[in-house]
Amino acid sequence: MPVVTHGWPLFQKAMSTVLKLGAETLGQKAARSNSEASWWTPHVMRYLLASAFSICIILPVIAGGLDAQSVNSAEFTSKVNKDKADPTVVKATILLDRAKFSPGEIDGKLGDNAKKALNAFAQANGLPTGQSLTPELWTKLVATSEDPVITQYKITESDTKGPFLKRLPTKLEDMKNIKALNYTSPREAIAERFHMSESLLVSLNPGKHFDKVGETISVANVLDRVSKPNIGRIEVYKSLQSVKAFDDQGVLVAFFPASIGSDEKPTPAGTLKITSTDANPTYRYNPNYKFKGVKSKEPFTIEPGPNNPVGTHWIGLSAEGFGIHGTPNPSKISKSESHGCVRLTNWDAAWLGKIVKKGTPVEFIDGDARKS
Repeated sequence: MPVVTHGWPLFQKAMSTVLKLGAETLGQKAARSNSEASWWTPHVMRYLLASAFSICIILPVIAGGLDAQSVNSAEFTSKVNKDKADPTVVKATILLDRAKFSPGEIDGKLGDNAKKALNAFAQANGLPTGQSLTPELWTKLVATSEDPVITQYKITESDTKGPFLKRLPTKLEDMKNIKALNYTSPREAIAERFHMSESLLVSLNPGKHFDKVGETISVANVLDRVSKPNIGRIEVYKSLQSVKAFDDQGVLVAFFPASIGSDEKPTPAGTLKITSTDANPTYRYNPNYKFKGVKSKEPFTIEPGPNNPVGTHWIGLSAEGFGIHGTPNPSKISKSESHGCVRLTNWDAAWLGKIVKKGTPVEFIDGDARKS
């Protein structure tokens, strides 16, 4: 804990300052009278000692901040910080991610996507459902893995060599002449690789340079944990903006927050089937879609890349133009509309796309989650 790690050096420094101040002040007082000095000495020293102890306790907490140690050693608390990344929430959401109950982009905050993931994890484990972190949920989450949730990663040349986009266009037409929709920086690439927001990555690594080969940084420990259950069916919940995957026995094995359809282009109804699954897809715009803000009356294509409009993976469905796919904006999942498709984070779409089989049914459900 930060207090244990940093407290003793700060206490030594505080005590040194207090004793020096006390000695100087006592010397001045001694010049007055012996009786006054003898009364004043124990009182002021008690005050100064109390101040030193306060400094040693308070300053480490302020200085400690958010780091690998505070996250890995985090324990359950019902009083999490709602305004900034909280160690307990960071730990819980990384554990959810590793259990394939995705909180979406890991930002350290107990937002809507994290709450939905907690609820789905509770459902899968026979615990009371809700959208808050409870002692029972915490115990179950921690039991899923003994490995640290934050690990160390050394930046490699492949992380920094690019090529990177100088600027990502906001309009589809402006993307059609770009050779590849790459990341805009090493920081964006590293954050996405470890399922993190860029702000959380920076908070965990103050003063670190993400474009420096050999730099060691703290990241979410989410790689090399690819479970491969047999997916028997997928359910898409329109109003809840979420996706659930069940195995052949009907057991809930994965959950994902999602952006699902819009008034402009609603998501299909009923049950479709998976017809294809492709990594690094090319985006093809059909002018018959008449998307808002797109003026082109001619079809055009946008080259592959993580910032392609459909992200890094496309799972085709048995309705023309519809699919489950990734996104260039993981922070906006379930917070913005899609063009009729089911939009997941790139890493969630890639995981699902690698294990799902052609012919798997995908049911679209209009109301709230039914009992499955």
